[in-house]
Amino acid sequence: MANKDYVRRGSSPRKKAASRKTKTPPKRRRSARPVIAAVILVSAFGYGLYKLSTQPEPPVKEQPKPADKPKVVSKPKPSAAKTGQLPPPPTEKWDYVETLPKREIEVTPKELKVSDIPYVMQCGAYKTHHQAEKRKLDIAFQGLNSKIRKKEDSSWYRVVLGPYKFRRDAERDKHKLQRAKIEPCAIWKERQ
Repeated sequence: MANKDYVRRGSSPRKKAASRKTKTPPKRRRSARPVIAAVILVSAFGYGLYKLSTQPEPPVKEQPKPADKPKVVSKPKPSAAKTGQLPPPPTEKWDYVETLPKREIEVTPKELKVSDIPYVMQCGAYKTHHQAEKRKLDIAFQGLNSKIRKKEDSSWYRVVLGPYKFRRDAERDKHKLQRAKIEPCAIWKERQ
């Protein structure tokens, strides 16, 4: 089987541009519907305005005049702007501006209950000592002191903060760690 060469060798004579006629696409006729609808709407609006302008106005009822009352014409009072004087300042309804600095409020805080058992906060339990050290280091960067504990019968290393006398102190440190994206931390009473 003979191979056929599909690549042109040399150039063939080009056809003249005049012999080619470019066909222009047929022009589309626009629909007359939107134009007709617009004309109808404008004429309806104009007719409505015409009808409103040609309607007679309803008669106005006249009120009866009181019999023989003399009219009193009062002279306008001169304003403060014309006389050049300022009006007097308004009087205040409240007296808290003077009384508030003199007032003293006594607050008695609730007594905090000191628990016999201190609170501790655990911020993770890890299988390896290296992971626990890493968490301890993250906590140390927040300015808090933590410890790594391992029970004899367990293979887990726990990162623990505390002991705290009050739960409020443990909660404050927990929120500090949450803002630093160190979580979850749990608070409970330490059992020994």
